[in-house]
Amino acid sequence: MSDFNQLKELEHTTYPTYEGHDLGLTYTPAGSMFKVWAPTVKQVHVALYDNAGLYDQEGNVQDHSGGREFPMSCDERGVWSVELEGDWNKYYYMYRLEGADSTLHYAADPYATAVSANGQRTAIVDLAQTHPDGWKEDAGPTLARATDAIIYELHVRDFSMDTHFNTGEKGLSAAQGRFAAFTYTGLKDSVGNSIGLDHLLELGITHVHLLPVADFHTVNDFAEQGTEYNWGYDPQHYNVPEGSYSSNPADPEARIRELKLLVQSLHTAGIGVIMDVVYNHTFSVEKGPFDPVVPGYYYRTDEHGQLSNGSGVGNEVASERPMVRKYIKDSLRYWAEEYHIDGFRFDLMALIDTPTMEQLTQELRSEVRPDLLIYGEPWTGGESPQPLLTLKGTQRDKGFAVFNDNYRSAIKGDSDGTASGFATGAWDQEELVLKGVFGAIHDFTAQPSETVNYVTAHDNLNLWDKILTVRHLREHCGFPQWEQGQPQDGRAAEQAVAEADPYREVNEHDLLENETVRKSLLANGMVLTSQGIPFIHAGDELLRSKYGDHNSYRSVDVVNAIRWENKERFRPVFDYYQGLIALRRSHPAFRMDHRELVEQHMEVLHSSGHVVAFALRHHANGDAWNQIVVIYNGSDTEQTILLPAESDRWHVVVDAHGAGNEIRYEVAGHRVTVSRWSMMVLYDQEEPAQPSFLTGQDQTNELAENGLEDSDEGTDQEIAGHYEEAALYRTIELIYERADRQYSGWNVWVWGTGCRDGHVELSELDDGRAVARIQVAPHVRRIGYIIRLNQWDAKDIEADRYIDVDLNRSVMQVLIHSGREEYLLLVNDNRAG
Repeated sequence: MSDFNQLKELEHTTYPTYEGHDLGLTYTPAGSMFKVWAPTVKQVHVALYDNAGLYDQEGNVQDHSGGREFPMSCDERGVWSVELEGDWNKYYYMYRLEGADSTLHYAADPYATAVSANGQRTAIVDLAQTHPDGWKEDAGPTLARATDAIIYELHVRDFSMDTHFNTGEKGLSAAQGRFAAFTYTGLKDSVGNSIGLDHLLELGITHVHLLPVADFHTVNDFAEQGTEYNWGYDPQHYNVPEGSYSSNPADPEARIRELKLLVQSLHTAGIGVIMDVVYNHTFSVEKGPFDPVVPGYYYRTDEHGQLSNGSGVGNEVASERPMVRKYIKDSLRYWAEEYHIDGFRFDLMALIDTPTMEQLTQELRSEVRPDLLIYGEPWTGGESPQPLLTLKGTQRDKGFAVFNDNYRSAIKGDSDGTASGFATGAWDQEELVLKGVFGAIHDFTAQPSETVNYVTAHDNLNLWDKILTVRHLREHCGFPQWEQGQPQDGRAAEQAVAEADPYREVNEHDLLENETVRKSLLANGMVLTSQGIPFIHAGDELLRSKYGDHNSYRSVDVVNAIRWENKERFRPVFDYYQGLIALRRSHPAFRMDHRELVEQHMEVLHSSGHVVAFALRHHANGDAWNQIVVIYNGSDTEQTILLPAESDRWHVVVDAHGAGNEIRYEVAGHRVTVSRWSMMVLYDQEEPAQPSFLTGQDQTNELAENGLEDSDEGTDQEIAGHYEEAALYRTIELIYERADRQYSGWNVWVWGTGCRDGHVELSELDDGRAVARIQVAPHVRRIGYIIRLNQWDAKDIEADRYIDVDLNRSVMQVLIHSGREEYLLLVNDNRAG
């Protein structure tokens, strides 16, 4: 049957489905169970080998015959299985499938969790033996709200391929470009600046977003280090770490252990790990993970039965089909549980249908970890026949976030050309900027936690090169024209880079007066002081350049590597970023996660003449500062702005020459002058910061800062005293009663708590009622709530409702009867101390 006819037939075929979580290999020392969903074949055997096979010059294994083959049996759900007794650890296996036309071929397990070099054979490993010491205790930072995250996008290889990374420490050279580079601490440049992992810790970001680390196709694991490069958006084995990042890709256990060590190392530093996942397409169809097992099923087709190309690379995965949707959810769960991953970024997320995105978000949050970060690109790479594309706006109240390209374009202009935005010279962008500043709640989000704010990422020109392009300085800096990772003029990339100078117009002795520097600081300063989740491209804090290469996915290391010598060269820029990040992390006013808070506390002060100014009022989101004013001046002249009349003395913490929490100087009166191409942050008065519960690494860090960790003086009494005010936190027990006693799917949506707003589950009680326990911060006097069914399928009462907090009680019980607007305050003995 032709490929076309097979695809047409697929559209009218009903496939059995399987709901178990044990597809693939289940290993124990006593025996191994193999399961594969392959409902269209006549027979399946599992073939076992005691080696990885014979590789050819291209790094592939062409012949998989000669293994010990065991027949598998099929059930009514299309699952073939066999259990083999004995310890098969360190063996390899493939499935031999006999098609309906009696043709035979071998295929790797789509659910493979370990593979040989270049993914040629599936490997059997004891995953428990891949755990680093202390793995059971490993945990990433806990987020009270998604907007607390500050994300730093980084490619594994870019992090450590610069020659300045290798300071001669034993073993470090072998770690360059690999997972292991993230496990070294104490690395410094020649003058004592921290680099590597310590640089990330010093910068203050909360999460590292790693470009794809799952096994991808285009880099030969056997290639000499430094000869092949790729971003990794060409997936091969979805549940296996990439072999080229391992110290020994021929050892299936090594890459697993080393990725876990990377995660553990970042977690120990208090930094979370986000995986970039590519479920929208595969590198190959015929040689991919799916088609050799169930031909045609995993891919979308158009009205002519041809493979659709919404990804722009030849195929798109049909996420809406039950067993494809299941595969994606199973894979994500595996990474979160086995590797302790803290979040997922979805490449071309629009191609993952919205019901799948909603389901995986709900299930991962409820069954694995409630604070997993989930976000992605709300666009495609081409036209797709899928009617339920996950575009901007479809994420409303579904728990995941999307990249805000509206705000990106408003700030910088187009991605690769000379068109400008607010921070790069364009006029009349103020309204678009304000939509981004407000967390896109007046654009496409229901809550600010649904927008990821950024100006640049791995794709397109990076920030420094984009500003140079807008300023028509590419030729002045000697940038070549790039094509497929090479200069078009025939020079080697290394020569072209050596002959260029991205910083030709920079006076390092007066760095923060430079126009390009100021515009870069303004652009990311806007990201870091807006509502939503901020996202920074690695190296922006070092004025990173890729020498004008706008698509460096396969370019050499001399283009892509982070140049660590730039930290000393541009130290004031790093300090500025560090200060902005510290400001955001210290002040919850910049991290509101509910639209009602934004609408209550944010006010526009100025929006014209290439200037945007706004105020965060009345201790926004429990902030210690009363009124905060933020001003962006994108014009080429200094601007004088009116300040709110309520105060006549203001403390400046950010201006053109520095950023942070410390007061730089004071302004008396109601006017302030802001330098050209710069920003300013001021506040009027401060009250003692409200206490907050700390968990994990945050608590360890605070205790250490106060001399209470690992110290004889740090007694239990002193620690208890340090957190004595935490008892001021209160709990509201919202008791909900329905006449039908049916509580399935009902939950509570809360805001204004000062702690964690949003979704709160109901737990059924023995007396026919259900209860939601809501934590409330000490300063909160009133909270809002809605009782809803599922994700807004229905509301118990249409109107928003509110509960006044009883300040005399540590636990407050209120009774809500379904359909009634009022609540009853129940008497209890839980009085606040």
